[in-house]
Amino acid sequence: MSNPVVAELIELLQLERLEENLFRGQSRDIGTRYVFGGQVLGQALSAAQRTVDPDRTVHSLHAYFLRAGDIDAPIVYDVDRARDGKSFSMRRVVAIQHGQPIFNFAASFQVHEPGFEHQIDMPEVTRAEKLLPHEAVPAEELAKMPVKLQRWLARKGAFEFRYVTPRNELKPAKRPPYQQIWFRLIDRAPDDDALHRALLAYASDFHLIGTAMLPHGISYLQGNVQVASLDHALWFHRPFRADEWLLYSCDSPSAQGARGLTRGMIYSADGRLVASTAQEGLIRLLPE
Repeated sequence: MSNPVVAELIELLQLERLEENLFRGQSRDIGTRYVFGGQVLGQALSAAQRTVDPDRTVHSLHAYFLRAGDIDAPIVYDVDRARDGKSFSMRRVVAIQHGQPIFNFAASFQVHEPGFEHQIDMPEVTRAEKLLPHEAVPAEELAKMPVKLQRWLARKGAFEFRYVTPRNELKPAKRPPYQQIWFRLIDRAPDDDALHRALLAYASDFHLIGTAMLPHGISYLQGNVQVASLDHALWFHRPFRADEWLLYSCDSPSAQGARGLTRGMIYSADGRLVASTAQEGLIRLLPE
């Protein structure tokens, strides 16, 4: 692992242990106004995983975003060891900043068991190797934007994304509420399954709210559109590596009440369904 951006993200997910069930994490400014939701998801899962026996693997997590996170302040993760049964363990985590909870999280872990298997087939889409990296905003338009927004749009993050059907975020056309995006870590990560699950939790927060905006021809770049993650669910199905190509197939079945619901299925390049997600996000149209 030689890429400093990837090394920084992995370090961000490691956390400092303060007590047996108490951890502290820092934040990385990627150009967003507040702490990126995927960062809190990944850190909370990292904290929970460190309190569970290694023979138990996370299979599901459910979270609520309560308050916007302060990028300049550390986040404390308080883990409650709710249950350790013969096959399953449950952990609850509260993320705290400035004395207030900003995030609630619950995760379930299971010992490995064989059982029945089936899955929905991966969509037939252009392979990642045949797609080019996509710029959300042309360079000449990017130069006219506020510096912080430029950092978000021009960021060289730890993950690379390749869109099967790219979209111009400055001139968003109305499209059906679904999209497919290939993604992977831009450098090799250590052979640590728990780390790869935390990395996937981090990346799973990208593209979900955006899918719910597709049929309305609106973009997060508009000054009169307010978006935020409200909750997040993630299920892990099969082994994977976050540094190999994964396909994020997203669809939004409904939007109403200033909220949009999006579902996602994450496939490995060989077609295995490795994880599923669901998220409801705030999509609020503000007065001009």
